[in-house]
Amino acid sequence: MGAGPDIDADLCRRLALGEVRAFTEVYSAYAPSVFRVANGIVRDAAEAEDITQEVFVLLWQRPDRFDPSRGSLSGWLHTVAHNRAVAHVRRVATAERCLRMLGAALPSAPDGAQPVLSKITVALVHTAVCGLPEPLRTALVLAYFEGLSYREVGRRLGIAEGTAKSRLRLALRLLRGALHAGGW
Repeated sequence: MGAGPDIDADLCRRLALGEVRAFTEVYSAYAPSVFRVANGIVRDAAEAEDITQEVFVLLWQRPDRFDPSRGSLSGWLHTVAHNRAVAHVRRVATAERCLRMLGAALPSAPDGAQPVLSKITVALVHTAVCGLPEPLRTALVLAYFEGLSYREVGRRLGIAEGTAKSRLRLALRLLRGALHAGGW
């Protein structure tokens, strides 16, 4: 599909009308390259498939997000895939940093038990996070699970950057205490 601006605009107009055939055309033409973009960043085929699906669900649900006057449909799809893949990598790195900061390193386990211990650890961290007071929990989730900076957390919550830092420090201290009290 050698799409140009007119073809891209027509496809998105048809998508906006809910034309399944237009979606099928776009998906058939671009899904493999969107997957390659995502997989090149996340280096995990299953995650790249999820990202590819998210990109096309976004296009199906919000075809108006693509503006043919700003570039090609292919470029837009690849940019969305790239951004989502980078966000995924950041979330994973942030979650790993959070676990290290909390001192929640997994104990060594016999072969085959590691996935079970991982699930238990995730459940314990989730329970501890849910036990935090709302303002601390919200700041922690934004910073460590969505990958926002102190400044972005402050902006999102409508609070000063220093307040965001204080909430995060207190949240981490309380989490560390809760996890250590639980034997972790």
